Parts: sequence; C-alpha cells; structure tokens
Amino acid sequence: MSAPRIKELRRAYGFDEVAIAPGDVTINPDQTNTTFSLDGQNFDIPIIASGMDAVVSPYFAGLMGKAGGLGVMNLEGVQSRYEDPSEVLDSISKASPEEATSALQKAYSAPIKENLVGERVKEIKAQGVRCAVSVTPALTKKLAPLAVEAGADLIFVQSTVTTSRHISKSTRGLVFSELLELINVPIIVGNCVGYDVALELMESGIHGVLVGVGPGAACTTREVTGVGVPQVTATLDCAAARDEYTRRTGRYVPIITDGGIRTGGDLCKAIACGADAVMIGSPLARAAEAPGKGYNWGMATPHPALPRGTRVHVGATGSLQQILFGPTSRTDGTQNLVGALAACMGMIGAFNIREMHRAEVIVAPSIKTEGKHFQRGGQ
Repeated sequence: MSAPRIKELRRAYGFDEVAIAPGDVTINPDQTNTTFSLDGQNFDIPIIASGMDAVVSPYFAGLMGKAGGLGVMNLEGVQSRYEDPSEVLDSISKASPEEATSALQKAYSAPIKENLVGERVKEIKAQGVRCAVSVTPALTKKLAPLAVEAGADLIFVQSTVTTSRHISKSTRGLVFSELLELINVPIIVGNCVGYDVALELMESGIHGVLVGVGPGAACTTREVTGVGVPQVTATLDCAAARDEYTRRTGRYVPIITDGGIRTGGDLCKAIACGADAVMIGSPLARAAEAPGKGYNWGMATPHPALPRGTRVHVGATGSLQQILFGPTSRTDGTQNLVGALAACMGMIGAFNIREMHRAEVIVAPSIKTEGKHFQRGGQ
C-alpha cells in the first residue's frame, strides 16, 4: 500500500515572530536617509497613508504631503459620494458597535458623483502637494482618467487580491498594459502576497506593488474567507520577485508593504524584509486630524453581501506630527515612527532604505515575552 499524499504546510511569519539583528557597524541616526522613490517621484519618508475614508480626506492628504509622505484618497468612498462628507463620517463614528456595519453599508449605498472626483483632486493639489488616489479594478477605467485629467499624480489600483490574470464570465478584466496607455502617471497595483504574482504584475509595466492580504487591523478577510499570508513572509517573497525583475530588466519596481503595521518596530521589520515603503491605516487614523474621529474601517466593510472588514476604535492619541516625528512620551512604539526608523537604521548601519534591505532578520518567537515580565504585568 502506498503512503498517503499529505499536503505539506509552509511556515510563514508575521511581525511578532521576527527581529532585526544589529549590524557590524553603527551610524548616527541623523546621518540616515529615509527617502523613498517611486518612478522618479521622491518622498522624504517611506510612509503612505492608506486609501481609507477614516484616514485620508483631502485635508489629511495635504498634511501627509507636507510632512514628506503621501496620502492616498479613496475615489470610491464618501469623498466622491457626498458634497459634504462630514455629516456621514460623523454618523459612522457615532453608531453603536452593533449598528456600525449597517451604518457603513447605508452610507456607501449612495452613488458616486463623477464631478466630485475632479473636485477632490483639485482640493488636494491646491495645498501644493502631490495627489494620489485609489480605485478598484472594476471602476479604474471610468474614474482614473477623470482623476488624472484633474491633476492626480499617482493612481493606486487596489482590491483584496489582485493578479495580472483575472478570469470572468461577464466582462473582460482590467489589463494593466492597456491602462498604462490610457493614463500617463505612475500606477501602483495591489494587493498580492506571492513571488509569481508580484513578478507578473511587474512584467505588465506597472510602477509599484502593494503587498498584503488580510493583516490590517480593520480587515477580516482571513476570518471571513480564510485567505491571507503573514506580512513578513509576503514581503520577503514579493521583494525577491522585485530583485529578480530588476536583474532581468534593470528596472526597479518598489514594493510597498500594506497592512498589519502597528508600531515603529513593525515598520522597520517590513523594510528590513525588503519593502521600499509602507502603507498604513489604523496608526494614522489615531491622528487628531484624521477624518474618522478615532475610528477606522476597512474598504470592504460596507460590502452589501459579504463584509470583509469591521469598524475599530483606535482613539485619537496625538497629532499627525507626533505620530510621524514625535516628540512623544509613549513607550509602545505608536508615535515618532520616522524617528524609530532612523534609530533602527543607525543600529544596523544602513545609510538608506536600499541598504536596510541587507539587514539580517531572525526568527524570534519569544520577542513579546523575553525579559518583558514587568511590562506584561502592567507595572
């Protein structure tokens, strides 16, 4: 009798299971360069505010741009559905936990007003910063040209899982090579978690890849569908695809780890694993200036039939300036994210983001408990 064929499980790792090993040489943090480049556009900090309605409004996008980062506005959210989104945002934040998802579904049942797409883009551009917007594949051909015509500088095409090959009975899927001919601005595509998919997306000509399925604080994809890969492994795999693509073509396509990042330590680990930048939502939703009023919710939360997200209370813990640059009195790593990155780069001897990719990352399953007895006890 032959032995049964048993599916082998591959071990995957999340942020809490790894640590960054110190380098052989250390440098002063003030000598580090945190600049991130995307198709020739340079940003002082490698932090992108996620295209969530609770995180990015036109005003918040302006604040992120002035801080040296980038804010991505959701073109299919409340900003393009309501002339004045403040009332609906207020109603979502005031809904009880039991009513939250229903309130979101009601709010997002209002139709998208195409005239608001251009208006919101112009509001962002009027602040003297670059404008980035996000769209789902289904509405990209319809909304992206309107945004670019109004002055958008970058287009993020996002869905829960994105591949370059999509099979559908009803309509022909979005073809990225055709989209690149339609609009002449950088296109960043996500989300994916695997080497082969990331490589195929890069081969289509797009300018950046978003990595992450299921790790976000407001995302319930893994609970609802069971699909997802922990972010450390996902980032390592997609970064390997980027490196292989660069070797073949000489063209460098940045990897952006999107979701699951709560602290400066998580940010540092993502970059050490190969990310060129990170996209974060909930940590920035805690800013006093964020439109969610202390709450955050995933882009799939309002889905009318199968919500894959939830509204989470994150609280308003400080200004955007404090969260990004400090100063802070918090010891949990949720503020002064850029300062944490510079300190980490100094400890491992990395002058810039590319050099940080060479840092040694080790499996550290006891990282949350080793020597932390008094911290865990609340003393």
